[in-house]
Amino acid sequence: MIFINHVPGNPLEVLTNRNFGFSDAAEGFVFMSGMAAGLAYPLAFVRLPLWRAVAKCWGRAWTLYSVHLVISVISLAIMLGAAYWFGADKMWKVNNVGPWMKAPVQATIGIATLGHQFGYLNILPMYAALLLMTPVMILVGQRNIWIMLGGSFALWIFTGETRLNVPAYPNPGGWFFNPFAWQFLFAIGLACGMRLKAGQRLVPNVAWAKWLSLTILVLILGWMKIDAIREVGSSGLGVLRSLGAPFYITNFDKTFLAAPRLIHVLALVYFLSTQNWVTHLSASRWVWPIQLMGRFGLGCFALGTVLSILGQSIKAALIYDPWIFDLAYVFVGLAVQMGFARIKWQLAKPAVARVG
Repeated sequence: MIFINHVPGNPLEVLTNRNFGFSDAAEGFVFMSGMAAGLAYPLAFVRLPLWRAVAKCWGRAWTLYSVHLVISVISLAIMLGAAYWFGADKMWKVNNVGPWMKAPVQATIGIATLGHQFGYLNILPMYAALLLMTPVMILVGQRNIWIMLGGSFALWIFTGETRLNVPAYPNPGGWFFNPFAWQFLFAIGLACGMRLKAGQRLVPNVAWAKWLSLTILVLILGWMKIDAIREVGSSGLGVLRSLGAPFYITNFDKTFLAAPRLIHVLALVYFLSTQNWVTHLSASRWVWPIQLMGRFGLGCFALGTVLSILGQSIKAALIYDPWIFDLAYVFVGLAVQMGFARIKWQLAKPAVARVG
C-alpha cells in the first residue's frame, strides 16, 4: 500500500485506505512495527544481560539508519539523473531535493545526521528513533503495561503542547514524522505484541467495543465521502478549537499524529483484529506472497522506495503520461518486490532443504 501511494497519480491510488479514513499506510506501518518489536525483543530482556538486550534493539536501529542512507543516496542519484539526462526538470524541485541543490554541503551533513530527509524517505529515521526508545518501553511494560502506555500517552500530550520535535537541518522546522508523537502508536503496537506473545489480547474482544469501533469507522467513512457529514464534523472541530482545544486534537496533522488519525487507526486495528475472516484470509495460501514480503519487510520496503522514486522520475520525464503506464508500473514494481522476497526466502532456507 505504501508503494502504491508513493507513485502519485496511478489509478490504484484511489483504492488505498487513506481514501476511506483519516489515517493511511504510515499509521499501519508504525503499529505493526511496534507489534513486531513486542513479539521479537521482550524475551531478550528476560534471558540476556541488559546490555545485550538493549544492543538487539539498537543494533536494529543502526541497520535502519544504514539502509536509509543507502536508499537516500540511490534515490537522489535517480532524481538528479532524470533531471540532468532526461529533462525531468520537476525532479530538481520535488521531494526536498531543492535544499540539496542550493546548499549541498549543509544538506549532505543533514542527510548523514537525519536532519535532511527526502520526500517519501522519511519513515525509516522515525522507526530507528522509536527502536532507540524501545528498551525503556519494554522494561516498564514488563512491570506494568498500562503504566508504560500511560507514560507514552503523556509524552504524546507533552509533544503536542510544546511542539517538541527533532530539528531539521539545513531546513527550518523538524522531522516530518515526529518520533516523540508517533511513539504513542508504536507503544500501543508494542503492548499488543507483548500481550500476544503471552497468548492474550491487550483489549478484550467484546461486542460493545466491536460495535463502537465499527461505528467510528462508518462515521469517518461518511466524513470522507459525504459533504453533509463532513460539514457537520468540521463544524464540531471548529467548536472544539473555539473552546481552546489544542491543534493535535482538532486537526489532522500528520507530523504530530493528531487525534483523529490516531482514533481512526486504532478503531480499524481493533475491528479487524476481532474478525474471523481476517484470520482465515491471513492464513490463506493466496496471500503467501504478501506474507513473504512481510517476512523480509525491510528489504522489500527499501526496494519499493527506490522503485517508487524511479517511477516518479520516469513519469516526470514523459511528455505523455498514460494511465496504463502507471498501472503497469505499480504491478511490475509489486512483482519485483515479491520476486525479491522469494529469492531472499530461498537463500535463507537451509542448504539441505533447498536440495531436497
